[in-house]
Amino acid sequence: MKKGLKVLVVDDEKMIRDAVSAYLTKMGCEVSQVDNGQDAIAVFEKEKPDFIILDLMLPGMTGEEVCKQIRSLSDVPIIMLTAKTQEESVLNGLKIGADDYVTKPFSVKQLFARMEVIMRRVSGAGKGAEEKYLFEGGLEIDIDHSEVRKEDVLLNLTKSEFKILSSMAAHPKKVFTRDELMEIVFGDEADSLDRVIDTHIKNLRKKVENDTKNPEYIRTIHGVGYKFGGERIDEKTAP
Repeated sequence: MKKGLKVLVVDDEKMIRDAVSAYLTKMGCEVSQVDNGQDAIAVFEKEKPDFIILDLMLPGMTGEEVCKQIRSLSDVPIIMLTAKTQEESVLNGLKIGADDYVTKPFSVKQLFARMEVIMRRVSGAGKGAEEKYLFEGGLEIDIDHSEVRKEDVLLNLTKSEFKILSSMAAHPKKVFTRDELMEIVFGDEADSLDRVIDTHIKNLRKKVENDTKNPEYIRTIHGVGYKFGGERIDEKTAP
């Protein structure tokens, strides 16, 4: 991970903020920390951090609300910190745009490892790519710039959503199991919560499909996983 990475740590527990900030500073990051959602939005808009560590259980404006506001403005990587052990809490955080989650209590080394996975994914997306994937229905996947457009409208995909979509589009005949998609999204940090993938797929369909009940691009293969169904347009044969 690059030195000087600007990280915003948002948590109402001072002990956690200080521990995370101290370790990230030791690893070469530039860290800002706040203890509430309102200040998080203000610091985000002023400092434009490269990464956000966000507690979901904040006083006043909740972490979910902060995530929604930031995600509407930016695709900056976000890791949620949650003391909640319920599966639905994790799924909801990913649904609103977070890239990953860490459940309290956690080690700062574990948190940093998760950050490194995400940053490698972000910095490596599209390296060496020279083409765009164009599909019938107006879907365009720009690997080089990590962008997706539908009928020339730029879609606001999270890093995880882009990774899933671009990987599936690159292998349209392959049926991806949930475990394979978990590895694509989380790499070596993948765990067994396969409903996380179902949540990402649901979010993707809302963004790229005309009819989510009859998806054209992201098709369910019952009992197995998912398959990309878009018909690619070959640029070489275009007039």
